[in-house]
Amino acid sequence: MANNTSNSQKQTRGTSRRAVLGGMAATGAVLAAPARLWAQDATLRWWSPQASPAQLAAYQTQIGLFEAANPGVKVAFEKTSDEGYQPQLAAAFASGEVPNIVTHLPSFAVSDYWSNGLLEAFNEVIEAVGPEKYYRGANDIYEIDRGVYAGTGIGNSAANMLWIRKDLMEKAGIEKIPETWDELRSAAQKMQGGGIYGAPLPYAKNSMTTLTIIGFIHLAGGQVFTPDLQVALDSDETRNALEFYKSMREFCPPGATNYSWGESLTAFVSGATATGIYTGRVLINVNDQNPAIADYVTCATYPRISADVAPWTFNDFPSVFIPKAAGNMDATKKFAASLYDGAGYIQQLHAAPGHVLPVLKTVAEDPAYLDNPIIQKYTPEVDLMSSSAAAGHNLGWESPEHKPNVKAGAIVGSGVLAEMVQRIVLNDEDTTKVINETSTAIEEIMLS
Repeated sequence: MANNTSNSQKQTRGTSRRAVLGGMAATGAVLAAPARLWAQDATLRWWSPQASPAQLAAYQTQIGLFEAANPGVKVAFEKTSDEGYQPQLAAAFASGEVPNIVTHLPSFAVSDYWSNGLLEAFNEVIEAVGPEKYYRGANDIYEIDRGVYAGTGIGNSAANMLWIRKDLMEKAGIEKIPETWDELRSAAQKMQGGGIYGAPLPYAKNSMTTLTIIGFIHLAGGQVFTPDLQVALDSDETRNALEFYKSMREFCPPGATNYSWGESLTAFVSGATATGIYTGRVLINVNDQNPAIADYVTCATYPRISADVAPWTFNDFPSVFIPKAAGNMDATKKFAASLYDGAGYIQQLHAAPGHVLPVLKTVAEDPAYLDNPIIQKYTPEVDLMSSSAAAGHNLGWESPEHKPNVKAGAIVGSGVLAEMVQRIVLNDEDTTKVINETSTAIEEIMLS
């Protein structure tokens, strides 16, 4: 994303990075220190909401390699929840019983916790990994305070790709993948029938509905905030997004009123819907759970209101961060850096190929990473997701012109945007009234 940043910003940020990271040589030496300098029998706690069986196996590989190299230090993995991580972490921060490391939460959660003084600076870990290994600009979103990083990425994600069945397109006489909303609605209508619905959009009060409607607002050419973080929800673009979202309800399964990430994913993978909206986890799930459709699945950037509006990919920037109150800090930082070591990191990425994409360019080019049947079978799809995610944004940083929004996590967690969808789409409340009330609620969060 730094490629979209002005030259003056690049120069200012680049100088501050070199000044800070260049001065880390002495402190970075602690990351190479032998474990005997740390308290023996230390146990590090690792939290993540990503915990499929294959991912757990990869984590155990990473933990095993680290423990073997650092006698006396143990690592315990603990699964958290995509929807419930906020209260879990709030309780941990309040009690002081924090995990040592947290991975796979969106970048806007990191900026929120950083702004409240709850996180350890991540510069030493980035230096230990090797800042030159990252894609250019990969850590910009974590530079909340100039020259200091609140965390780093464990990978990239293209969370709102359009997934579609080519066999159903052919059967319905659809010649090309939809690029606009009118084309998407027409395609959903043509492919719906025989127990198959057109799309699995969510309408529940949860983070998926929140993040999906944020994407739709951008796909209408709008934004939730202006670049200087004034609420900009009250716009024709927001109204158009909500109107289209409402129009798609008839093409979604009845249970979509309760859909979150898992239900939406399963609807497409199982063959219950002709299109999907998700990351690249679709690929491994389809091949494992419904191989009959595996040769017919492909993806594209999600359609927008017109070809005049640029695609907008929601990258939640799956992160790594360290709570400031964590014990055994030197060992914790060394473990954080070890997560990027070749074999273990590649196994973690291969646990769901295309779902979490490499944040290190050295890994993306590694033959060991590329030597995966899913990545080889779906090379165009993985390449598209990689390029889309690299140029992606989220509510914490809506565009290259936007200031970082440290309240984004609180806004997502509040559910006010998902509630806006429910009130307008499901309850048929007055659109202007609901948007005004939602804008006020967001403004109050920004001031809190």
